[in-house]
Amino acid sequence: MARWARPALSAFRPWGPAGWRSLYTEVTDVLGEGHQGPSPGRTDMVATSLWGVKKAPCAVELAVLNSGSPRSGLYSNLQQYDLPYPEAIFELTFFSHNPKPFFTLAKELYLRSYRPNVIHYFLRLLHDKGLLLRLYTQNIDGLERVSGIPASKLVEAHGSFASATCTVCRRPFPGKDIWADVTVDRIPRCPVCTGVVKPDIVFFGEALPQRFLMHVVDFPMADLLLILGTSLEVEPFASLSEAVQSSVPRLLINRDLVGPFAWRPRSRDVVQLGDVVHGVERLVELLGWTEELQDLIQQETEKLNRRDR
Repeated sequence: MARWARPALSAFRPWGPAGWRSLYTEVTDVLGEGHQGPSPGRTDMVATSLWGVKKAPCAVELAVLNSGSPRSGLYSNLQQYDLPYPEAIFELTFFSHNPKPFFTLAKELYLRSYRPNVIHYFLRLLHDKGLLLRLYTQNIDGLERVSGIPASKLVEAHGSFASATCTVCRRPFPGKDIWADVTVDRIPRCPVCTGVVKPDIVFFGEALPQRFLMHVVDFPMADLLLILGTSLEVEPFASLSEAVQSSVPRLLINRDLVGPFAWRPRSRDVVQLGDVVHGVERLVELLGWTEELQDLIQQETEKLNRRDR
C-alpha cells in the first residue's frame, strides 16, 4: 500500500452488527471473487467499491449545510435577528407578520457571495463521469447549481432561492427578481397584488417539493449511496439513508456517527469520521481523481471570477 494511504487507515470503518469486516471480504462482495484488487487495507475499500459501480449511476445524498438542526448550521448564527426562538425564522406564521428577519438573513447569504467548495466539485465530477444518478440536498444556498450540476440531477429537498412565489396570489417569479429589493432592505412584493414574494425555501409546516418523490424510483436503482455532512435528524430526508437496498454499500463521511449508522448499521456500511472536506479529498485521492478535480475547480473558479467582475 502506498505510504500516503496509511494515516487514514483508522478513519474508514466497514462497521456492521458483527463488528469489523476485512477489506478483502468487502471487495469480493462488491466486485466478485475473481477480482484482482489492491492490497488489503481499509482505505482502499472505498475506492474499489466506487470503481466497482463506475459503469452504472449511483444515487448521492448531500447535506453539507445542516440547516435542519437547531444545534448547528444556520441556527447557530441567528441570535442577531431578534427572534423569539431560532426556528421562527423559517416559520410561516412568524414570516407572515414579520418577514424582515428572513430577508435580512437572505441578504447576508447573497452578499457573502458564497462559492462552491471541494465537496460540490467532487459531486460535479461524479456527474461529469456519468456516475451521478441524483443529488438529494438539504442545502438552500444553490451552490450545487453554481458548481455546474444540472437542475435535472438535483432534488433540493428544502427548496432554494432559484425561484420565488407570491404568498397571496401564488404567482411564480424567478428567484433573481427579489434581489433588487432585498439588497436595499426592502421586502419584495408582487407587482400584481402587492403580496410578499417569498423564495421557494421550505418552511416548517410546508410540503416538500414534488421532486422529492423521485426518491421512490431513484433509491432502489442505486448501486452506492454517499452521505456527506448531515445530522440525519430531519424527516423525511433522514429516512432516505434507509431507502437503498440492503445489499447496497453506504458511505458516510461526517463529523459524527449519525442515524442508522449508529443504531442499526448494515454489514456493508463504511464510515469515515472527521472533517468532511478532508474526507472527500482523501476519497478523491484514493480514486486517482485529484488532478481532474483540481483542473475542474480552477476552470470553474475562473468562470465565476469573470462573472463577478
